[in-house]
Amino acid sequence: MPDDLNSPEHFRATAGEPVPDAHDADLSELARKLPDAGGRATTVRYRVIGVSVLMAFILYLDRVCLGEIVKLEMFLADFSGDATGVEMDQDVLRARIGDTLAAFFWTYASFQIPAGWASDRFGARKMLTFYIAAWSLMTIATGLAATLTGLLFARLALGLAQAGAYPTSGGVIRRWFRTENRSIASGWVSMGGRIGGAVAPVLTVFAANQIGSWRIVLGIYGIVGLATAAIYYWVVRERPSEHPDVNEAEAKWIGSPADDHRSEVGDILPMLWACCLSRTLWLNSIVQFATNVGWAFLITWLPTYLIDRGLSEFNGGVLLTIILGVGIPAQLIGGWIGDWCVIRYGIRWGRVLPVAVSSMIAGLAYVACIGFDQVWMVVTCFAIVSFMTDVKNPPFWALIQDIGGRNTSGIFAWSNMWGNFGAALTSSVLPRLATLGASMGYGNGDSFMFVFLGGAFFLSGIAVLGMDATKLVQPPRDADSGASS
Repeated sequence: MPDDLNSPEHFRATAGEPVPDAHDADLSELARKLPDAGGRATTVRYRVIGVSVLMAFILYLDRVCLGEIVKLEMFLADFSGDATGVEMDQDVLRARIGDTLAAFFWTYASFQIPAGWASDRFGARKMLTFYIAAWSLMTIATGLAATLTGLLFARLALGLAQAGAYPTSGGVIRRWFRTENRSIASGWVSMGGRIGGAVAPVLTVFAANQIGSWRIVLGIYGIVGLATAAIYYWVVRERPSEHPDVNEAEAKWIGSPADDHRSEVGDILPMLWACCLSRTLWLNSIVQFATNVGWAFLITWLPTYLIDRGLSEFNGGVLLTIILGVGIPAQLIGGWIGDWCVIRYGIRWGRVLPVAVSSMIAGLAYVACIGFDQVWMVVTCFAIVSFMTDVKNPPFWALIQDIGGRNTSGIFAWSNMWGNFGAALTSSVLPRLATLGASMGYGNGDSFMFVFLGGAFFLSGIAVLGMDATKLVQPPRDADSGASS
């Protein structure tokens, strides 16, 4: 990026104007294709965000629901026996359930880059429609699993299918929103996921108890997801110039991202090499890994933690909904803060300061849990973690869109991959860490968990300060062509 783009004065002076690095000023060809709107811009971009919010809602509903289901008596009754029908020891059962919950994150992380690259290569509209349909079918398959092994494979497949969702959505936002609006747009999409995650506990427990079957609930979720895939394909286009309802005024307002042609088959290895050479992206990977280590507890083991503290299944679900629900407004607050900080401090520090501050506060909230015995105080600390995690998401996403160029989905996938390796680690390690702490005489071992989780957020807050949104991640040949032009 040109150096002047990093100055606060530049953003204050050009607020409301396209950022030169991210947009092509020559719109004459596009203008000839689009009808005159009399100067009044259409608002198709808001439809794109709306259906993206719906996509994210279903994404998290299908992802989080199993963490709530595994604590239900009807679920435990289905899987309490081993292959020979002998009842399993509870510690063994809990460890196997933890491995099943973690299985999602391993495939979700591992297939981020292939799924993101596929979206850059074949188009976000087609690929994200496919991803939504595929994970919806895997949600139905989860409800059909007859053994823990079958459940494990269903979760592995679910993770594979969901891997491309957020990277692809990040690429869509880059094409439909200008640089100075990407943080709030990302906040809306991320908010959709948080609403899905917040609603999932109460909705899943209520529906399962009313229907009498957790399997039917997953079937319903899957059918709703298939309908969402059809809606997404109907509403979204790759870019504004391809949408029949976008007029000239809206197209000019949005602009056109530079270097917007599709990735080629030969681009994936140069892209991976560029990722390996980028200091900002390696620091990004540390931030994502550490953040998800800290946050994944809320959607995997927190329901069981609340039950172990004497809460009923329903009351535990209500508290979990509240904890995750505070993140809903936090997404929009974080989006606004992120865009404001870019205008106030420039793109270099404006992208990273909100992430650093919110990470430190989240880490302190986890450590504070050690000193509280009352459930409501610990729950308050969990809510602070949830809120601060979601405040930092929109500016963090926007940073990836800033540095990603035409490989935004693939580079977003690189980042998300490391984050979900962290989530997978948390799901498997936490029950074992608590058991270790208890065996060493530290009560029930919770203090070990909270120090581990808080430390992860502290690491995130420190690492993000070294990231630089002005440094594009470019394959060598792209960088050379840019230098010669």
